[in-house]
Amino acid sequence: MAVSMRLTRVGGKKDPQWRVVVADRRSPRDGRFIEVLGRYNPQTEPSTIVLKEDRIRHWLERGAQPSEPVQKLLKTQGI
Repeated sequence: MAVSMRLTRVGGKKDPQWRVVVADRRSPRDGRFIEVLGRYNPQTEPSTIVLKEDRIRHWLERGAQPSEPVQKLLKTQGI
């Protein structure tokens, strides 16, 4: 099973907020996921980024591939 770390949209219309999740690569963007690893709100100033560093490292060690937006968030947080 190919596993990826990616963003899932939550929040209301014209109020996007995102969760960082681990999901099977084949599942849809807002579909089934394995675990929630954090959240990202780009509408606050500055943007709110809350991540579970220990769980992210756990999944990276097991071969989960982060998407490009998640890679940028991880780099911003220094993970």
